[in-house]
Amino acid sequence: MKATQSPPITVEVTPADLLRMAALYLRRHGWHQGTYYAHTTDTLTPPACAAGAIGIACAGHTVEHFSQLDPDALADYLTALGVFVDYLDTTAPMFFIDEDGYLLDEHTSPYSWNDDPGRTAEQVITALEAAATEWDSLRTTGGEIR
Repeated sequence: MKATQSPPITVEVTPADLLRMAALYLRRHGWHQGTYYAHTTDTLTPPACAAGAIGIACAGHTVEHFSQLDPDALADYLTALGVFVDYLDTTAPMFFIDEDGYLLDEHTSPYSWNDDPGRTAEQVITALEAAATEWDSLRTTGGEIR
């Protein structure tokens, strides 16, 4: 690098940023249920479920097997998905009880929540945006990040 060149600028991308990017992706390219992405060969930007859209926000492309992401992108994905699950746990809890009356899962699955037959694209997009806003609000006080 020459002395007259500016050094590269790095910006931290937060889980809230990734959730907003996922919501924007769904607004632009469509929402999907049942799998991460609608299976189509005519576009690099297929409709996606909430988790698939978060994956695209983290990786920059569709990802069929998230375990194959590089460690940083995988960490970003898992963190953003965790923030989304925390939001769903407080706003739309889903509890699964087995036939003996035992609680099977105390966390809301973003997959089953997304795939609920009564779910709409607007509900998913709104939830992603609201989770991002909540994450930001929990980390800022008087305009300063905690």
